[in-house]
Amino acid sequence: MDIVLRKYGNSTVAVLPPAVLKNLKLTAGQQMTLATNEQGEIVLARRRTYRLSDLIAQCDSKGPTPVDLALWDSAKPVGREVW
Repeated sequence: MDIVLRKYGNSTVAVLPPAVLKNLKLTAGQQMTLATNEQGEIVLARRRTYRLSDLIAQCDSKGPTPVDLALWDSAKPVGREVW
């Protein structure tokens, strides 16, 4: 499907036909991410949303403590911090 780039104020826009929007279940005002790849292709994707519970579920609770985090346990107060 060919489309034509159009000028809209100071921006150039690509108008997506209604059939494409319906097929992809997209609506006006929806936030998307736009990128290009090494082949010069434009990649338009739905913006991901993350839930803290999903991210925590991916963590290995039995894994070793990172070295930089372990340093906080032995850090001495420098000012008026309350530990």
